Amino acid sequence: MLAAGVAATGSIGVGPAEAATRRGRGFQGSTTVIPIVGEAAAFGVRRIYCAGLNYRAHAEEMGVRIPTPPPPPFFFQKPTDAVDVAPFGSALRHPYPPKTADYHFEVELVVALRRGGRDLDAGAAAQSIFGYAVGLDMTRRDVQRALMEHRLPWEAAKAFDRSAVISPLTPADDSRLEKGAIGLSVDGQMRQAGDLSDMIWKPVDLIVALSQYYELFAGDLIYTGTPAGVGPVKPGETMKAMIEGVGEIEVVVTA
Repeated sequence: MLAAGVAATGSIGVGPAEAATRRGRGFQGSTTVIPIVGEAAAFGVRRIYCAGLNYRAHAEEMGVRIPTPPPPPFFFQKPTDAVDVAPFGSALRHPYPPKTADYHFEVELVVALRRGGRDLDAGAAAQSIFGYAVGLDMTRRDVQRALMEHRLPWEAAKAFDRSAVISPLTPADDSRLEKGAIGLSVDGQMRQAGDLSDMIWKPVDLIVALSQYYELFAGDLIYTGTPAGVGPVKPGETMKAMIEGVGEIEVVVTA
């Protein structure tokens, strides 16, 4: 269960003075901020981590078979200024990026950290969670496939401007968000429909794994992977992404 509150809206990349006024959670040195449901203060973003292939069915549609038991999770990153806030209650206008003809959506649960550390155990990892958001890991799929074919890094496919769409943050209560519907529609047709319980590595597991490679801090975001059904979206189409207990966002793709 998540803490109750009213919807909040906001933007990213504000000036240092405004960010200092609005900031109150997360990373205190950031000018990239995300609104918090039920709070006037905003959440300062420090770093964005993304888990890859965390749902078996999605891995299979990408041509990857995940063995049992699964290997450790793997991660990539997006720059902090890739954040594109989709407010609850109104549509975000999201521009179609250059250098792609196959622009894909991936709906994901996003976990925001209130504190960090190194080599966290499961208990400490659970206590580090500030809240949750609905996220879209937008992807230049044609670019990603070409990079994968040549065994090159994914930055151009994953880490471009406004590629980290995210809703306002819903503060967590004492329970863990590990089940509930997650889905995405395009112009009213369902494209992705899954459940958080299908994640190979739960949010706490991902935090534990990340803390073995990096020192985590307040303000870190973790995109936790996407269920099956990813696919292209075109200018003029409208995406609606939802996660049970977190909320729903609407994103209109513009030319």
